[in-house]
Amino acid sequence: MKVDRRSFLGLGLGAVAGVVVSPVGLKLTDDSSIWTQNWPWTPVPVDGEISYDNSVCNLCPGNCGISVRKIAGRPVKIEGLAEYPINDGGVCLHGIAGLQYLYDPARVKTPLKKNGDKFEKISWKEAIALTAGKLADIRTSNAPQKLACVTDKSQGSVAKLFERFLTAFGSPNLYTMPSLESNLEMTAQTLHGAGNTIGFDLDNSDFVLSFGAGLIEGWGTPVSCFKANASRKERNAKLYQIEPRLSNTAANADKWIPINPGTESDLALGLCAVIIKKNLFSGNNYDTGNFKGGFNKFAIMVQKEYAPEKVAQICGIKAAEIEKIAVMFARSKMPVAIPGKGRGNIGQSLKEFSAVHTLNCLVGNLNQKGGAFIMPQNDYLSFPEAVMDDVAEIGAGQEKLAGSINDLVAKLAATDKPVVDALFVYNANPCYSFSDPKRVKKAFKQVPFVVSFSSFLDETAMEADVIFPINTFLEKMEDVPSQAGFAKNVIGLTRPVIKPVFDTKDPGDALILLAQALGGTIAENFEWTSYAQCLEGITADIWDSLSEKGHVLVSEGAPDGTVYVDFTFLSTNPSTIQADGDFELTLIPIDNMRLTGTVPAVSPFAMKTVSDKVLTGTDIVVEINPGTAKGFKDGGDALLTTPVGTAKVKVNFNDGIMPGVIGMVRGLGHTFDNKFVSNKGVNVNDLIGPVIESGSGLDAAFGIKAKISKA
Repeated sequence: MKVDRRSFLGLGLGAVAGVVVSPVGLKLTDDSSIWTQNWPWTPVPVDGEISYDNSVCNLCPGNCGISVRKIAGRPVKIEGLAEYPINDGGVCLHGIAGLQYLYDPARVKTPLKKNGDKFEKISWKEAIALTAGKLADIRTSNAPQKLACVTDKSQGSVAKLFERFLTAFGSPNLYTMPSLESNLEMTAQTLHGAGNTIGFDLDNSDFVLSFGAGLIEGWGTPVSCFKANASRKERNAKLYQIEPRLSNTAANADKWIPINPGTESDLALGLCAVIIKKNLFSGNNYDTGNFKGGFNKFAIMVQKEYAPEKVAQICGIKAAEIEKIAVMFARSKMPVAIPGKGRGNIGQSLKEFSAVHTLNCLVGNLNQKGGAFIMPQNDYLSFPEAVMDDVAEIGAGQEKLAGSINDLVAKLAATDKPVVDALFVYNANPCYSFSDPKRVKKAFKQVPFVVSFSSFLDETAMEADVIFPINTFLEKMEDVPSQAGFAKNVIGLTRPVIKPVFDTKDPGDALILLAQALGGTIAENFEWTSYAQCLEGITADIWDSLSEKGHVLVSEGAPDGTVYVDFTFLSTNPSTIQADGDFELTLIPIDNMRLTGTVPAVSPFAMKTVSDKVLTGTDIVVEINPGTAKGFKDGGDALLTTPVGTAKVKVNFNDGIMPGVIGMVRGLGHTFDNKFVSNKGVNVNDLIGPVIESGSGLDAAFGIKAKISKA
């Protein structure tokens, strides 16, 4: 069953009218034909007592509060939780479909060990013993730094437990997957000092200048962004969207400003040049000395290198338009500039994030209503001081293998000799979500022992030697801090609404068992009897409120204190990342609210809402301007070629994409065992090669040069 266009628009984005946070989407989940005919593996509950459990959905960085309807103790429906500080009753289509992840065909149901090219089932006792033995051998060789770990995020108790495990083991090699939150933290550290992040008060801003941020395509905290966007007209607030394609966000904006792909930082710096030249920047900031490190040098540089006439040539818009936007932004009462193309996670650069955020700094709307909030990173966990033995001290004193996860992958792939002897991967799928996944898989094959902590047998778990199956968000308890540009500090609590369906564990419990199996000082650092006991202890200051209400609102509103701005990084005019290759066209990824590009993969329910303009049968559809596609037939077949690979595609003529640009949706082309989701379309990352930004270590390749030819 395909969802018709009316239901399709009403269910998902809800962008224009805010329908995604209304009961429209929920009503679709009650369609018995969806539950019984399309996905017969979804269990149908018997009649019984109706009850509700409150929890938090952490399928995406939004971390929305949810209410789970149960019949005879079995979850049957997910709704948004009213009055939750992040979503206040709203829910997106992924949250609606969250129950399907319990019974997903790709669920890892028991610990697995690779035997040749296949996995065999083992017990938890065997999995722990096998892994502990491998790790003990590494420590015996006095090279504990040869253990590395990749986690999905840096915040929260589980991420901190992995960090604690590596510290006790003796390895500095902990890495975090790139995300909007990690990019904002890096930007805040660069411009405002370590320990900070950035939130955006979209609910109150009167002029949002978005540099490609998909505010209704999944950027930040999606439901919160939907609501802020839906209230824009009532508040008489403007949205200007800057990107090379007429996305849903751009279509809903007051003005769409198409620019050449990859020139967002140039335009942002051009706007800075106009604001400075016209003396429209905040006098208060400058006079009181809040501008630190390199402001004069920065001011001279941008006026010389990013004058409107130069930027116009680079970006493909008129110089007069640049000046008009800069003046309008600077003279607005509560303006805010938003960085992060698409969802703001993959294919971003520190230069771009910093350049866009510098606009907020110049107009003096930091920590002001409707502006950008410079907020301290969440600091609510109180762990006992770590104990380290002599082996751990030796390893901890070693230099980190790489500055970022991208640098680590490059090092692993560049040699046939093991750079690390063991690798943990928690809740991440770099073998799918990184550019050129073949390169990432090659890197993983250079590691003698890979352990995946995963709920699903996805592309990265398939590369592991041992898989520790972990509970889904509906089966576990875990603290969930707000992130991704949200302007409030909220600590939520996921709570188990059902006992684990399969032989899975909380990741914290798995780590505790592993540490205790290793013994010695490692076990001393994990003396809790369970993760639940650990969580209660390390959140003691807020536990009563957290456990009773399900969340704690740590802070709300603009933070107090003076914000200092350091312009040193941008004053050196770091290089702008260019799309790789010599072809004439540029392929860019498109973030679509109905698809996910990370963990977990899209649910079967959400896959059913994908438009025929994105996926026709199993064929992916690319967007191309009719003027660029001369000689091709709308809806016809074509071959798309980049320096990295070639894919068969179907062509969709779209006047809303700039000439010379091809758009391909991100989130398709999975290859693991799930007939509802996999082998549909192409993974756009298979066609994009990495371009690592010097200094930051970020893979800033948001696109690649391409050509299209007849199939």
